[in-house]
Amino acid sequence: MARPIAADHEDKRSAILKAAAKLFASHGFDRASMAEIALACGVSKALLYHYYASKDQLLFDIIRAHLDDLVAAIEAVPKTLAPRERLAAMIHALLEEYRHADEEHQIQISDLKRLPPKMKAELVERERVLVRQFSAALAGLEPILAARRELLTPLTMNLFGMMNWKFMWFRENGPVSHAAFAEMVMRSIEAAASTLVADLVPRASLAKR
Repeated sequence: MARPIAADHEDKRSAILKAAAKLFASHGFDRASMAEIALACGVSKALLYHYYASKDQLLFDIIRAHLDDLVAAIEAVPKTLAPRERLAAMIHALLEEYRHADEEHQIQISDLKRLPPKMKAELVERERVLVRQFSAALAGLEPILAARRELLTPLTMNLFGMMNWKFMWFRENGPVSHAAFAEMVMRSIEAAASTLVADLVPRASLAKR
């Protein structure tokens, strides 16, 4: 007969993931042993192994849970919003998720590549979902870019570049508020998109002559 799952199983699992993420972010994934992870989580090594048989599985679940939260936040933004409002809401939603997930985000950027190929591929596909969502939103902002993937892709990567490294410098009590930074990102990417389109339109007009 299978052993029943404890009522607090998911709570304990979430606590282990959060504590392990802090340890990996501060001391490095490679240097952390299962014994150190158990100590950081406040559980016995035996209990840790009950939840996770390896560091790879632990790292995978940290990043997977983080990416699932990001995707859910973006998909919750109504598709009925006007293009600019929707993109602004998506930027705000993603940055809001980053707000309390600095360690998880740092690990995603630095340690995803350390996972075995099959695990890595599953997480990379989740990242691609986010990229596709934001690319579509940018194309809605400037529809002419929808047919120019060679320009839409770097524009999308530029947007992620502004958002993804926020954990390196942003401070909650600093001179720029969270909302102000989200608006700064929106205005910057809107200006970049407009510049690209301004360069394209004259060329398109000339091509018709």
